[in-house]
Amino acid sequence: MMASSDIDIRGSLFSDHHPSEMDALCPSPPGPSRPQRHYERTGERTGTSFCQTLIHLLKGNIGTGLLGLPLAVKNAGLVLGPVSLLCMGIIAVHCMRLLVKCSHHLSEKMSRPSLTYGEAVQYGMENVSWLRRHSRWGKQTVNLFLIITQLGFCCVYFVFLSDNIKQVVGSWKFTHTTYQFRSYGRDVTRFSLLVSKTFCLYQVVEAANATTFSCHMNYTNQTQILVPSFDSRLYMLCFLPAVILLVFTPNLKYLAPLSLVANLVMTASLVLIYVYSLMADSNTEYLSRSVSPNGKSNITYPIDLPKVGRAKDYPLFFGTAIFAFEGIGVVLPLENKMQRPQTFIPVLYLGMGIVTFLYISLGTIGYMCFGEHIGGSITLNLPNCWTYQAVKLLYCFGIFITFALQFYVPAEILIPPVLARVSQRWERAVDLLLRTVLVIFTCALAILIPELDLVISLVGSVSSSFLALIFPPILQILAFHTEGLSPLVTIKNIVISLIGLVGFLTGTYVAIEQIVARNGLKHEETF
Repeated sequence: MMASSDIDIRGSLFSDHHPSEMDALCPSPPGPSRPQRHYERTGERTGTSFCQTLIHLLKGNIGTGLLGLPLAVKNAGLVLGPVSLLCMGIIAVHCMRLLVKCSHHLSEKMSRPSLTYGEAVQYGMENVSWLRRHSRWGKQTVNLFLIITQLGFCCVYFVFLSDNIKQVVGSWKFTHTTYQFRSYGRDVTRFSLLVSKTFCLYQVVEAANATTFSCHMNYTNQTQILVPSFDSRLYMLCFLPAVILLVFTPNLKYLAPLSLVANLVMTASLVLIYVYSLMADSNTEYLSRSVSPNGKSNITYPIDLPKVGRAKDYPLFFGTAIFAFEGIGVVLPLENKMQRPQTFIPVLYLGMGIVTFLYISLGTIGYMCFGEHIGGSITLNLPNCWTYQAVKLLYCFGIFITFALQFYVPAEILIPPVLARVSQRWERAVDLLLRTVLVIFTCALAILIPELDLVISLVGSVSSSFLALIFPPILQILAFHTEGLSPLVTIKNIVISLIGLVGFLTGTYVAIEQIVARNGLKHEETF
């Protein structure tokens, strides 16, 4: 999930120039700005096409949140979860449409070629006389939640990387093999062969899973001895220097080739996750009598999972789901960069339709496949064979590169105002120092809350609910305040904002409560 922001390269924290990470990887074409009303570039062929915009929209919405949806479905229930995801998807797309509509209306009214999210809120407040004096607070509030959201994404990435790499490293095993010999028709006492140190080391290299390249577990003759693994927080510290060097990249354009590779490998990994969940190796049929009747799926039959989850877990579902759907920040930057911006709405509906289908399908299939044992990310439930270890490593590579894109937003909001107050001689040093401090800050937060599912739910509840659900309906009321909105539209907007507010309050409370409870349990186990 990529988000755009309101950024200033020089000057105050909330000034009027607003590039985003989309500007870095997909710069605006030269030439005249588009006319205000029809939003179409004339006399030039530059700008992003329909397909390019669709790809950017998909990239901006598909990330770690998708992998956490099977657990979200578990929290809501096998029936209620997918239905709720569909409803939330419809509401999220509607709010994106509202944002674009309000941006068009206000940009025409203010004679501006385009607006950012923060500017749209600011000018919307200026449209109401008693809010006009405080309109700057609207943009500042949007910027604040963008910062919280993006830094929250970075925290999630630290936890995701550490959990998955820990599992890959922890799956290396020594193998102790038992053999049974027969001599002249008589059973000879079963005994174990003690393997030499050299051969044992060879097996450690070969046995990244219990059966090397086979993705099914052989329980007939192997005793697996796991190599001890470090605490996940130590893995975060190991990643810290690499992440700091990554964010030192002076221009994100240099990461564009790696970003393309990251998108490809993440797509391939996602395909393999679907393949594993839906199609099983025929050799695994003997492992359980509860496999599907045709023996071609990892989904067990009969499906005996709760149709509706516990009420106290539903706020966790809300937080994870809205975290996944929080791609509203890329909507205006993508629409602003299109060759024919009037075609953006079809792009939005098509792209978000694909995203919603992926969310519902993976969330449901993942829960049906792994049941009550589903982890904070579905990658943590994949078997320990080379194929799916590669899936984890490739997805980790993609998330690692994406970290720089997500970090771009808060860095370019927070750092330039500080640089404006130092001499040019110290600008570079101060810039690198502040970037280092921000990365260390996100790593420290991840270390304090090393629970992937709860971090995702907390970030979604705290910040994504405001950006995706609460602000857009309020913005429509403000923007069309003098145009005469119908009572039904006003009531609809109030209901959507209230849903977001209730989700924010309950999701934040339950997530924090669960974090405290898990930390207390770990503390008791330690002592």
